[in-house]
Amino acid sequence: MELLFVTILGAGIAAIMRYALPARHSYGLFLLPAVGAIVASIVWVALVWVGLTFNGGWIWLASLGLSSAASLTVGLLVPRRRHEADTQLLTRLSGSKT
Repeated sequence: MELLFVTILGAGIAAIMRYALPARHSYGLFLLPAVGAIVASIVWVALVWVGLTFNGGWIWLASLGLSSAASLTVGLLVPRRRHEADTQLLTRLSGSKT
């Protein structure tokens, strides 16, 4: 049951983060929540396999912290790469006249 909670919290934090970051028009609505949910659940399961218990604070902190860090990284890198790719495509399609 705790895996469900941490997955929902990871997605929720990333959804809030989506509206706090600039250039959110460069990626879809569910990209950051999906990244947050996936990373939170993978980290949670890995830490349970290592031996941490679900009622400890470290497993929650690590899962939600890494989920937030991954969502922040994706939210900052995707717009930059998207802008670069769009610029290259425009240059190629316009015959290098820009």
